[in-house]
Amino acid sequence: MKSAISSLFSSKALHLCCYHHKNHSIFLPKSPALLPFNRSNLNRKVQIHSSTAPIMASSFKPEQARSPPALPLPAPPLTKFKIGLCQVLVTADKEKNIASARSAIEEAAAKGAKLVLLPEIWNSPYSNDSFPVYAEDIDAGFDASPSTAMLAEAARDLKITIVGGSIPERAGDRLYNTCCVFDSDGKLKAKHRKIHLFDIDIPGKITFIESKTLTAGETPTIVDTEVGRIGIGICYDIRFQELAMIYAARGAHLLCYPGAFNMTTGPLHWELLQRARAADNQLYVATCSPARDDKASYIAWGHSTLVGPFGEVLATTEHQQEIIIAEIDYSIIDLRRSSLPLTKQRRGDLYQLVDIQRLNSGS
Repeated sequence: MKSAISSLFSSKALHLCCYHHKNHSIFLPKSPALLPFNRSNLNRKVQIHSSTAPIMASSFKPEQARSPPALPLPAPPLTKFKIGLCQVLVTADKEKNIASARSAIEEAAAKGAKLVLLPEIWNSPYSNDSFPVYAEDIDAGFDASPSTAMLAEAARDLKITIVGGSIPERAGDRLYNTCCVFDSDGKLKAKHRKIHLFDIDIPGKITFIESKTLTAGETPTIVDTEVGRIGIGICYDIRFQELAMIYAARGAHLLCYPGAFNMTTGPLHWELLQRARAADNQLYVATCSPARDDKASYIAWGHSTLVGPFGEVLATTEHQQEIIIAEIDYSIIDLRRSSLPLTKQRRGDLYQLVDIQRLNSGS
């Protein structure tokens, strides 16, 4: 041991130089390969390190941080347009709810909205007892699904795109929490079944087990519309950033989350999550909640919101019934991504997001 220590500190193995600063002496290694330690050389070494940054960045392998590789942002049919967020009051009267939603859609369209978003579970009270009673067979259409029949008709009549919030859907012996997207011809473009079910228990605050009646969806949903490529999530889906990251990697311009956060999690997390999903993925996020009904068994937080790709709140409301009209400008996405080039800085050498659906489809 003694000989090993002697060898370590021999003149050939390691030299020490002493740098005096005020009352402290710092011993540093000195070898022919290192520059003398002084302030000028310290600055010089920093400059050398900076010059290697592009080489280091190229070793990050950002293109491998998404598997399959991220799709480029497609050119949208419209660069700039108005969106309408319809925060409607939901009652126990289904026909009244449908009429109220239709009226809100018409008002939003009259104010220039080319895209209209409705809340989560807008045709039914939000409760496990109500879901089976108010559920509709969307695939059967017409009389079997008066809620979606209204959405298709409104989209066609008003020549707008509608992200139709969500309603309870009956499919065989299963129930789903489902969002339908209609184009300006009234055609059903996509159907998203809520992937992450709202099963929570916060003692003394709120307990809700959505899985008592509902079945979880199996597929992320992204759809090309007349107002751009939209990724769809429903309420609790917004908590899972992986879903938003998959949508961003598929070239989404906008994420739409109809939701009904409650009076416990709403004040804490509703805006926070929207801004996080937008800032993380540098795209637009739009949400729509039911208006608050203090007499309901489940009380919605409200606060429907549009967030820009810098995480900035562009428009929002309080808890009352209201329609928000706000502008979306997709050119801002390119601006933000140029200023903060996150896609070029991801560490594909360290981590990877795998889109299982795309991987299995070979796309």
